[in-house]
Amino acid sequence: MLRRAVAGVAVLWGAVTLTFLAVALTGGNQVDSILGPDSATVPGLREQVAAQYGLDRPLVVQYLDRLGSLLTGDLGWSYQRNQPVTRLLADQVLPTLTLAASAAVVGAALAVLLAVATAGRGGLVRRVVSLLEALVVALPPFWLGIVLLSVFSFGLRWFPAFGADGVAGLVLPTVALALPIAGVLAQVARQELEVAEGRPFALSARARGLSERQLLLRHTLRHALLPVTTLSAWAVGALVGGAVLVEQVFSRPGLGRVLVEAVKHRDTPVVTAVVVLAALVFVVTSALADVLYPVIDARLRTEVR
Repeated sequence: MLRRAVAGVAVLWGAVTLTFLAVALTGGNQVDSILGPDSATVPGLREQVAAQYGLDRPLVVQYLDRLGSLLTGDLGWSYQRNQPVTRLLADQVLPTLTLAASAAVVGAALAVLLAVATAGRGGLVRRVVSLLEALVVALPPFWLGIVLLSVFSFGLRWFPAFGADGVAGLVLPTVALALPIAGVLAQVARQELEVAEGRPFALSARARGLSERQLLLRHTLRHALLPVTTLSAWAVGALVGGAVLVEQVFSRPGLGRVLVEAVKHRDTPVVTAVVVLAALVFVVTSALADVLYPVIDARLRTEVR
């Protein structure tokens, strides 16, 4: 856990650094982005705003100030909204995390079901399922969201189209995010199941009279869940970023609208905060995956002396 904590700090530092550089090296003047096209009409306004937000200082000093503020838990001040970033994001974080978490659960469950149903099977069913998995992995979630909207909202009218709250409004964006993740996890889980079924412990279990279902539930499924757990930790972090795009498609509340406006106006503190949040989710879920490994596989509970 100590090594994981050190690695997590390195990930967060890298996320902050790359985000700062990406915004800083983008063409255009940041003060102009804050003030808009009418900034030249008021004499001295540009200089006043630059001094207020520290944008008149060298980039190295701005970067170090950003790191220092983040270390103390201060996410900074939004240039565009003129309010603390913490207050700005407070009402938007929960919808995004809810969408990401629901997509992770649905994606993992669907992957395990597909892997169990098709592991060890050949023929047409296996080829069709593998083709569909590869297809959904290759498709961007926001494109899937547009297709789902066209079919199930505009066509069949089963689900609300834009800006809906509640469970009904969560279904389509969850599916759009979950399908690509399920495609990746299903392929990995199926391969692990097939490898585990041919190992000596599986042959021994069959010799003791265990049925294939008992073998699956007691032994081989646990082996398949280890890599699925590892990839699920990565997937949750990726889903937070993916949720930002999907929220725009479905006009859902969340970090999506905030981030788009922040990037448009080069609101560095807001952009940095959203990226750090996604990186933090990845770090936390990775640490939880490490904790779950001994629970899933009893062999990892024994210390090697």
